[in-house]
Amino acid sequence: MSTPGTEGSPVRSLIAEPGGTGPTVLRILLGAQLRRLREAKRISLEEAGNVIRASHSKISRLETGRVGFKDRDVADLLTLYGVTDEADRKALRELAARANAQGWWHDYSDVLPNWFEAYVGLEEAATQIRAYEVQFVPGLLQTGDYSRAVTLLGYPNAPAREIDRRVGLRLARQVLFTRPTPPNVWVVLDEAVLRRPIGSPAIMRAQIRHLIDLAQRPHVTVQVIPFDAGGHAAAGGPFSILRFAEYDLPDVVYLEQLASALYLDKQEIVDSYLMVMDRLAVEAVTPTASLKTMRALLREM
Repeated sequence: MSTPGTEGSPVRSLIAEPGGTGPTVLRILLGAQLRRLREAKRISLEEAGNVIRASHSKISRLETGRVGFKDRDVADLLTLYGVTDEADRKALRELAARANAQGWWHDYSDVLPNWFEAYVGLEEAATQIRAYEVQFVPGLLQTGDYSRAVTLLGYPNAPAREIDRRVGLRLARQVLFTRPTPPNVWVVLDEAVLRRPIGSPAIMRAQIRHLIDLAQRPHVTVQVIPFDAGGHAAAGGPFSILRFAEYDLPDVVYLEQLASALYLDKQEIVDSYLMVMDRLAVEAVTPTASLKTMRALLREM
């Protein structure tokens, strides 16, 4: 098969995407492929938008995977971009159908903000998740009781059912630990995370025991930056970096704010965050020493 602008068989690569890849990643991959096809033909966003009866901003959203794909739009764009091979056209249209599928998190749409939905989809597809936290244990590593206590801080007046749903979403994300090939999770925690009382003392003890158990799994690394280390590289606050197996998908830096989030994927920005994360790992005590720190803290409680 030969498709203009797809040297190196990226169409074949997309066709061969593993079945477990979620719709969020598939949208991003297909959008990137459509962008390459458009750029190879030197077609502007405006010209592409006219063909599918939409604005140039709609094409931009399609190419960045922020919206779903209509089959007719995909077919019209492929024609415009000179993709005539029927096998290629069929494969990309089938990929668009898979990309439009709803992820499991759709069941939690009543408590899942739009700005966080993309993260859940990316988290599900990531092969490596690195995070630095200064206040709370990361959601993937939280116990149910700790998660409930954190949720109540943000939604103190919410009805019990809503709190249950929010906690349920957080715990449902943790199913990725049960996969045959779970992602590598590497977190660096400020000592304040372990010492800040969240909920009752019993909840904190159970949470620290849970961290100790997780940290002994082969795919989980937990490091602690002690208070006596002084100032450190992450002066800007908590962040996460997600890495993926798909060659078309760049690393993504995730910065969560009070009622929104930033997703950063420009290489120079990602590289700067990777450098900070590497420095944090050096400034923190080793994983083995971090286990000792958490066990010693348990004895103090």
